Parts: sequence; structure tokens; C-alpha cells
Amino acid sequence: MKIKIFILLFLCTIQILLGQTQSPEEFLGYQLGERFTNHHRVVDYFKYVASENDNVKLIKYGETYEHRPLYLSIISSSENIGKLDEIKKNHLSATGLIDGSGQDNLAVVWLSYNVHGNESVSTEAAMKTLYALIDKENTETKKWLENTIVIIDPCINPDGRDRYVNWYNQYKNTPYNVNPDSREHHEPWPGGRTNHYYFDLNRDWAWATQKETRQRLDYYNQWMPHIHVDFHEQGVDNPYYFAPAAQPYHEAITPFQRDFQKTIGKNHAKYFDKNGWLYFTREVFDLLYPSYGDTYPVYNGAIGMTYEQGGSSRAGLGIINAEGNELTLKDRIAHHYTTGLSTIEVASENAGKLTAEFKNYFKNAIAQPAGKYKSYIISSDNNKDKLSVLKALLDKHNIQYNYISGNGKYKAFDYQSGKTTTQNFKNGDLLITARQPKSVLIQSLFEPQTVITDSLTYDITAWAIPYSHGLKAYATTSEIKGKKMEAVDNPQYISGVKKPYAYLARWEHVNDARFLADLLQQKIKLRFATKPFRIDGENYAAGTLIITRTGNVPDDFFDQMVTQIAIEHKRHIKGVSTGFVDSGADFGSGSVRFLKAPKIAVLAGDGISSYSFGEIWHFFEQQLAYPIAVLGTDYFQRVALQNYDVLILPNGWYSNLLGENQLQSLKKWVQQGGRLIVMGNALDAFAKSDLFDFSYYKNEEEKKTAEENETAKKEALLLENYDDLERHSISNMITGSIFKATMDTTHPLGFGYGNMYHTLRLNSKRYVYLPNGSNVSVIKDKADLVSGFVGVNALEKVGKSLVFGVEDIGRGEVVYLVDNPLFRGFWQNGKLLFCNALLLVGQ
Repeated sequence: MKIKIFILLFLCTIQILLGQTQSPEEFLGYQLGERFTNHHRVVDYFKYVASENDNVKLIKYGETYEHRPLYLSIISSSENIGKLDEIKKNHLSATGLIDGSGQDNLAVVWLSYNVHGNESVSTEAAMKTLYALIDKENTETKKWLENTIVIIDPCINPDGRDRYVNWYNQYKNTPYNVNPDSREHHEPWPGGRTNHYYFDLNRDWAWATQKETRQRLDYYNQWMPHIHVDFHEQGVDNPYYFAPAAQPYHEAITPFQRDFQKTIGKNHAKYFDKNGWLYFTREVFDLLYPSYGDTYPVYNGAIGMTYEQGGSSRAGLGIINAEGNELTLKDRIAHHYTTGLSTIEVASENAGKLTAEFKNYFKNAIAQPAGKYKSYIISSDNNKDKLSVLKALLDKHNIQYNYISGNGKYKAFDYQSGKTTTQNFKNGDLLITARQPKSVLIQSLFEPQTVITDSLTYDITAWAIPYSHGLKAYATTSEIKGKKMEAVDNPQYISGVKKPYAYLARWEHVNDARFLADLLQQKIKLRFATKPFRIDGENYAAGTLIITRTGNVPDDFFDQMVTQIAIEHKRHIKGVSTGFVDSGADFGSGSVRFLKAPKIAVLAGDGISSYSFGEIWHFFEQQLAYPIAVLGTDYFQRVALQNYDVLILPNGWYSNLLGENQLQSLKKWVQQGGRLIVMGNALDAFAKSDLFDFSYYKNEEEKKTAEENETAKKEALLLENYDDLERHSISNMITGSIFKATMDTTHPLGFGYGNMYHTLRLNSKRYVYLPNGSNVSVIKDKADLVSGFVGVNALEKVGKSLVFGVEDIGRGEVVYLVDNPLFRGFWQNGKLLFCNALLLVGQ
């Protein structure tokens, strides 16, 4: 051991004297592949390389929720790095996003590693790739960098990676054990795939719900690379996957983008063939859903690609795969290292073609935008908070917008009705024209119906922003001219009489719920209206918050507290001098309910979907700002539920968590006044139990008919060709499609909504209307499909199905959320409904 250390020290001394940068092995003190490297040591190495080389620039672009730093390393020739700002400006001007000549023949390649934290080979490969690019003795890479800018993000998701690495280092055998049964190959809940809030950052590029994504997009949109590679891992038995991608491709993807993937893939194949490494292309990973690390760059003019190495968390430092071969971390590093350098090589060899096609892509986007619709109009009648959220997202993506100038009539598709009719647009309506650099991204995010060329796809198939944000919006095939408007930011948040009898606050957006959450935590007592009313010549909807002076702190302090909280949350509140309304219920009426601050708990741990729990956790901490108790599934049965008013059961697998005895205990707690919110697959436990009026079938006859139909379908499949079975299976599937659902606006769960709600259905499970409860939101008919793929058999079953419902049991309620109102944090229009379930239902 002493001899080994001496040799390393000797080599380091020689290299320092020669002015040569240390390799990762020399800097870290171990061979790459011998262990996993913690994020802080990766950062140390990238800092060290930047300090030693004038052709490397290191940029800190942000930090994670757990305060780990996020860095980019930019590598090129010393000459290019010396004029990097000029190069970046010239390159970006080719997109039309900024003014400039656009005369630049340098290829820009962005390599993103470890978006999934437990796909941990990626960051190790990033260090090896970085060293190859700055190695002064490597004449090949030195030549590539003369006409190529390489941007390396060594770890997009440090929180998830360190969660995995710390666990693995604690639990692995020494030496590591290749037996797949060994515990080092079985990562515990929640796993390191996701970020701090258990969000999949590779599903967040377009929606930017997470801190890491928002910070990365700021820099990505400053560069707009020609090529972007997202490095991943898959199952241990899978050979390596690289481009070209599988169908379906989005129709807006250009022939050059398709063909150049093949060019890159063939170059990779050359090296893999030489080494005898297995690989495959074109079969699995498609280019449709716009929020991946390959599709988002594609919709921004790049060659976006996913590379998948067999391994992931199960592989550890080494594992025996199904063929009896050992797959080591060193093997996995070698494969990602090879495709990374091969990508840079192809980019350098084709720099002129890349830059020319890239410039032409954006020239066409501005001059001849593709797609059916040329203008998207967002009505100024929309809730102001909804408009603000939309504009913030557009700004994040550098999507340009302006406003309708004057009033006019246009033939337009109406997202709310699903029909094309003549619409009156007025001065101040927000206008997004397709004639701009981000045209393709706009078409992808706003297209009313997703065009799907192949139903075998990897993710959801519908996502249009007007539906997910609940906007009154329109699309026109004609181009509409607009004008810029100066922002007027001098709002008056407090109106009405001074020292009022009560303050009124409307209930229309999740920001109103955040305001309420703050009031409750400041011990402000208040009520809410369960019916519409009119006072001082203004109409107020059900759900309106009524903050009465009665029962609160002394007069002067009460006004100061309420108005200060309103201003902090940018809420408009109106003071009224009386509780005697013009019409509706007076403020002392029984239909004006006192609002108690609920004590809320949520279940987490084994058996619970980490994604579902993460959506809830993130919502409470980052959006609602209201405390919750997180109860572990391993001790949940010992928790005194009487200490809580609300219990949330996220999506999960409850067969081992909720037996009949546990369900009886939950029902008793509900009867005594508890509120149970049940989501996703948790609903199955309730549908299978006789304790609740919640079911898959309306009656025994319907159940029998459904079972007979299923039996007939299975028998028909017995004679199908093996090759056709996969396609037949999707006839029973719903892969993330949007349906039009009714909404009962008289029920507290529906307060703040109109009579229609666009819901995202993620599977083909059908639950019938509640026979003894409130069917607040339902899908009435299969014709209510709005966008996305639905299998023919699944579509037949979707009619007369529950979306959201409430069953009253004793003094409490069970709230059934069949569809996910918080999906990936981007289904903005579902968030108020979730707040209704938490704060208004059952009060």
C-alpha cells in the first residue's frame, strides 16, 4: 500500500513539473470504476482542471434544493475560450433570438450527465471525457476543439446521485459482490433516480417546475447547442442504446434532424463494432413528449439524443447479468466515454453542415413556420395569476409574445369548446405568433391535438398548455399581428372601506390558497362562502374568503396583519362595512362556514409511489407553504390518527398496507370527522372493499358483462401472432390523454372552477359514479376525448366514469381523486382543486 501511494505521489510530482494536468485517477487517488465519486469530489476535479487549463471555463449556474452546486465546464481551443462571449453571441444570433451576423462555423455540443441520480456511471464518464478533451497529448481531441465548443454538465441531479452513492458505499460488500441477490443491488425507497422532491428531472425540461431545471434552462437558452446528449442507464441485461431514436417522431422534426442522428449512430457503431460491444437503435426511445432531455433540444433546433447504458442502480460496481457475464462500472464508463467522444468527433467533422442547417432551421421557423396554426391567443379575461404563470413559463423558454391591437373577429379553434368558430379578440389579449425562432417548441406545447405517428410511445401523449393551465385560449390558422405593451405594475391590493366589518378575497387560483394558508398560520380567523352572493354592487362566487373582524386580534393590529399578508401575496382584498349582503347569505349564515386550520398528514415509504409523494411534498413546501406531517408506512399503523384532520394516501401499491382491518380503522376515523384524500392506485383498496360506496362497477350485472367481455378478448388473443401481441395490448390502454370532464361548481371541491375541467387520464381504470356521494367531476362519454392516444377497447370503457368525487361518512369525508391534479407539478389547473380537498371540503 505504501509503495502504491509513493508511486502516485511521484507521478503527481513529475506531472506538476511538466505542467501536465492530472487525470481523474491521479487527482482522486483511485481508478475510475473502483468506487463511486461523491459530487463534491467531482466538483473539486472540474475546478482543478479549469484552474490548470486556459482552454476550459467553469461556470456555476445554480444549486440544488439541498444546496449542492451545479456547474458547467466549457472546453474548446484556447483561442476560442478567449473570445467565448463573442462566439456565444454570434452563435445565438443565428437563431434570430438576438441581433447579429450569425456568421459562425463552430459546432456547439452539450453533454448532460446523471439526470437520473442512480444511473451513476454518467458522472464518472464525464470526468474521463473531460480529461480526454484537455489532455495535451491527445492530438485528436485537440483538433476537434479547434472548431467545436463542448459544454459538459457533469451532474444535473447531484441530490439524487449522492443519495444513491452514499447508500451504495454504506451497504456494498468489500470486495463488491456480483450476485444479483446481494443487497447492494437492491436500492431502497425512494431511490436516487429523482431530485430532492422525488421529481424526474428528465420529464421537467418543458415545464420547469424544479429549481435545477429552471437554472439549467437559463444557460441552455443562452447557448442553444447544435447537439445535446442526455446520458442514461437502463436495465442490467440491456445492451447499449444510441441514436437514431424510435418512432413516433413529432411531425415537426426535420429530415436533417432525423438523418444526422443516423450519421452519429453509425460513427458510434464503428467503435462498438471494433470493441465487440453489443448495441441497438431505433426500437424504444421515441421523440414525441416535449419535456425530455432529447426532445426539448430537438424542438429547439438541436440534434437531441438519449444514450442508454445497461446498468442503473442494480449494477453497482459489478453484477452478473442474465447471460452470466459480469458487467462492471469500468465497462459502463468505457461505453459512455466512447459515445461522448464519438459525438464530438462527428460534430467537428460536420461543423459546417451543422451550423448551416441550424441557421436554416430558425430562418424557416421565422419565415415559414410549420404546423397548422399560426397564432395562439390567450384571452385577457383569464385569471391574472394564470396569465402570470403562463408568461413566466414563456419567458423561461425565450418564447416571444405580445398583445392584440384593437378589436377584431377571427375564425379560431376554441380550446374550451373544442370547436372552430368566429371569435372576437380584443385589445390586450395575449398573442403568441408561430412566426418566431421558437416556433416548433410553441407548436409542440400548444397544439390542440397531438399528432401521433405510432401509438407505441414511451410517455403521455397529450399536454397542451391551454388545457393543463385551464386557459381560455384560441388557435388560428391565419396570422395575427400584435403590438408590445408596457407592463403596468402599480396594483392596488387593498380597496373598500377602512376598518371594515370584513375583508373579502376571491377564490380563483392556487395563489389564493397560499394566501389562505398564511392567514391560517398567523392565527387569523376567517370564513368562506358556500354560495354566491352580492355586496356593494359586486358579485362574489362560492369559495370567497370572508375575513371578519369578529374573533380576531385587536382592531388596529387586525387590519395591519391582514393587509400586510395580502400585499405580500399580491392578493386583492376588499373591505366591506357590513355583513348584510345585497343577495345571497349574510356573513353570519350557516352557509358561510368557519374555516379551521387543518392538521394534515401524508403517507410515504415502501409501497408508495415516490413520484406521487414527491408531487404532494413539493406542492406543500414550494407552492402552498403549509406544514404537513410525513408518516412512514413502516410505522403508520401505530400512528394516532385522531391527531390529524386530513390524511392523504398518494398513488401506490396498498395490498400490503391496507387490509380489511386497516380500512375499518380508517373508516372509523372518517366517521369521527377525519378527511381522507385517496389518489391513484390507492383507490383500488377502496374499490375492492365493501366498507365504501366506491366501485369499478355500477352493479353485479355490469360486473358480469365486463368480465364476459374481458374473457372474450383474451380468447381472441389466443390465436394472434406473437408479433402482434404488443400492439393488441395497447388497445386496452390510455397513455396520458386529455378528456373533457364536467365540474359541479356548487360543491366545495369544485369551487373556483367553471362547469368544465380538462383532466389528464393516465390509465384505463374506470370507477363508476358514486351511488351515495357527490360526483363532482365525471367523464360522461367517450366523445369527451380531447387529445392523446386511447386504445379502442379502453375508449369504450371510459364513459360514465368518475374523475373526482366525495363520499360523506359520518362526520367526515373520503375524497376520491381518480385523476392526478398535481401530475409532475405541471398540471396547473388541478392545483386549486387539490387545495379545495385540503382546506374547504368538510369544513
